[in-house]
Amino acid sequence: MDNKQLEERLIAERGEEDLKTRVWIESKTIWRIAFPSILSRVTSFGMVVVTQSFLGHIGDVELASYAIIQTIIVRFMYGILIGMSSATETLCGQAFGAGHHHMMGIYLQRSWIVDGITATVLLPLFVFATPILQILGQEEELAVAAGPIALWFIPMIYSFVISMTISMFLQAQLKNLIVGWLSMASFIIHVFLSWMLVNKFKWGVNGAMASMNMSGWIMVVGQLVYVFGGWCPNTWTGFSKAAFFDLLPVVKLSISSGAMICLELWYFSILIIMAGYTKNATVSIASFSICLNIYGWEFMVCLGFLVAASVRVSNELGKGSAKAVKFAIKTILGTSTSIGIVLWTLCMVFRNQIAYMFSDDEQVAETVSSLSIFFALAILVNSVQPVLSGIATGAGLQSTVAYVNLGSYYAIGIPIGILLGYVADLQVKGLWIGLMSGVATQSLILGCFVWKTDWEEQVRNASERLNRWLVKPTADDNQSPLDA
Repeated sequence: MDNKQLEERLIAERGEEDLKTRVWIESKTIWRIAFPSILSRVTSFGMVVVTQSFLGHIGDVELASYAIIQTIIVRFMYGILIGMSSATETLCGQAFGAGHHHMMGIYLQRSWIVDGITATVLLPLFVFATPILQILGQEEELAVAAGPIALWFIPMIYSFVISMTISMFLQAQLKNLIVGWLSMASFIIHVFLSWMLVNKFKWGVNGAMASMNMSGWIMVVGQLVYVFGGWCPNTWTGFSKAAFFDLLPVVKLSISSGAMICLELWYFSILIIMAGYTKNATVSIASFSICLNIYGWEFMVCLGFLVAASVRVSNELGKGSAKAVKFAIKTILGTSTSIGIVLWTLCMVFRNQIAYMFSDDEQVAETVSSLSIFFALAILVNSVQPVLSGIATGAGLQSTVAYVNLGSYYAIGIPIGILLGYVADLQVKGLWIGLMSGVATQSLILGCFVWKTDWEEQVRNASERLNRWLVKPTADDNQSPLDA
């Protein structure tokens, strides 16, 4: 081997070692963000699933009624709030990357104002749940039973406003491990309280819903103590009058963020409504909601990578590094896809036992089992799609994703679901195939979009946005929360 060949080999080996090092460093950063977020979201959503499990063993009507409220009205509300809260994720992430740390607390307060007003506007949906469901054509028994359950969700609305925005505020500065531990503690408390109130005290539906509310607010109190208690000295400097100014840009970004998430979450709600029109609606809704809730639980894992993608993209855009953005995207997609393959395998192995976690009804279990192949495929696709949405969120491109969701879900997914479910008489299976068609289409379009995005241009856009909304630190920003 001559000197030239030796030199080329050394360069190649050094480059390979550098690549491994870069992947290792990036992976550690991703997991530092993703793991607490996965822990938080899986346990938070787990409280919803645990509540459904306890209600399912009370009776099929209770299970179906809860499923209707949770997947239609709560998902509708949750879609709006989490979508609008993702504006906090974009702004705080880019501000942290640019070193504008004091602005993060101001963005958090602005989000509380905007999201709090939005939550109050949504209250009538829960107060008038029964007539709304009757208008939508749901069975009378289910609509009436769902009314009292809906009222129990009202305290949860405001806990969502505080919890989601603080979580995004903390994860943008890589301090979201506390959120994961608080969420885990709340989940454990919820399981214990549900067992105590439902099984021991025999409080039924009221016991299950009271447990979910108490557990949710325990987490909120813990988050507030962490932020106000001095653990975020650079990013939380007290309440500021600046939070009440420049709300319009936050509202605009929040609306586009809300539209992006809402169009996705409402898509599943519409399919639940459609399941209510199939033969034997109670079994159809119960079966579909079981699949949808497990799908949603797995989606919480993928949302951890959505968060990691959003934070890494927004941080690097704030720093002005397009090359680092592209490397982070490749690493996150590879990690998330690998986990999706593992979860898909587990789903196929245990496909016949899944339903018994939620119901003792043989007919419900049989229907869920018949959906297993399509359900497992949904799990696999789900490992990619949220990451692509997270990339767009980190870049502040929520409005673009909103249009993609509109076309994929409502122009393709729902029509296919209607055709296969009712015209081809495949019932729930047809609806699930329609669901998958929309998700697969959205993933393909977003994949092409991310591939073709000019990240140098996105760096310039992020810099212009941050400079336009920058507020100089003042004495007011150093005010104590108790003195404000």
